[in-house]
Amino acid sequence: MTPRILIVDDEPAIVLSIEFLLQNAGYQTAVARNGCEALREAASFLPQLVVLDVMLPEVDGFEVCRQLRADPIHAGVKILLLSARGRAEEMERGTRLGAHSYMTKPFATRDLVASVRALLSGEAA
Repeated sequence: MTPRILIVDDEPAIVLSIEFLLQNAGYQTAVARNGCEALREAASFLPQLVVLDVMLPEVDGFEVCRQLRADPIHAGVKILLLSARGRAEEMERGTRLGAHSYMTKPFATRDLVASVRALLSGEAA
């Protein structure tokens, strides 16, 4: 089965870029543009991995991460947080809430794909 990845970001150019990269790498993708939409999409799409922006309208990425972790249906989903903020406190907060990896924007496309592959294969990202 093709791994499913939910891309959550409110910037259309970033979404388009990530979606293109991941589809070309062989993954099935779905997109959400805010935190509420992300939670709804996760419930119906059942992704194996969520590429999740931290700064989102309505519900931020940290809260989306917390809610996904609190839901037994999403217990095994991998979460890769993306943020323009790269402070240690934010990275630690993401890890505390259950994110598996944290990548700062801007990011190298090859690094994003490598992190996705590592997370889905169970390796450290």
